Amino acid sequence: MAVKEIKSVIAGKVWKLTCKAGDRLAGDDPLMILESMKMEIPVPAPGHCTVKQILVQEGEHITEGQTVAHIEN
Repeated sequence: MAVKEIKSVIAGKVWKLTCKAGDRLAGDDPLMILESMKMEIPVPAPGHCTVKQILVQEGEHITEGQTVAHIEN
């Protein structure tokens, strides 16, 4: 199975991690919630997958296009 990178579509702050490595997610389950301009933006799983690695921590500032997690379908 191929490992895929999940990238942030916005610059902001990691407000909350909602999963950890090894978790199985269904389509649209959130990997994490980002905060930008006082808005909460969920980062959804792209279908059924297993979280391989979370590359950010709560409170961390991230940039647009930054890889935030690795998943495996």
